[in-house]
Amino acid sequence: MRIGALAAATGTTARTLRFYEQSGLLEEPARTPGGYRDYPPQAVARVDFVRTAQAAGLSLAEIHGILTIRDSGRPPCAHVTALLEKHLADVDRRLAELHATQATLRKLARTAAATDPATCAEGDICRILTGT
Repeated sequence: MRIGALAAATGTTARTLRFYEQSGLLEEPARTPGGYRDYPPQAVARVDFVRTAQAAGLSLAEIHGILTIRDSGRPPCAHVTALLEKHLADVDRRLAELHATQATLRKLARTAAATDPATCAEGDICRILTGT
């Protein structure tokens, strides 16, 4: 299958597929006598895997590691589980940070709504943020 057909089958672009090749995520395909890339049918599943893994938040380096394990003939399940747990913990941490930021912003917004700009002293940068 030529690169255009693979791109259409996977919803990607030829440029993305060439990038995947250069990154080692997609094996370099055989070439036709005319020099065109000739991907095997299983390339569709591999590209779909890469895109699904990216959508789950895995980096290209992490995806490459998973594919390396699979390509060596071993199942990558334990490795994938550890990656997913790490990413989930990172998301949980970021969510906690966002909730704390949200609470701070709500408090500041209430302060801003109750602040009369005419009462701000000239030396203050911004009473809303400094709380003075």
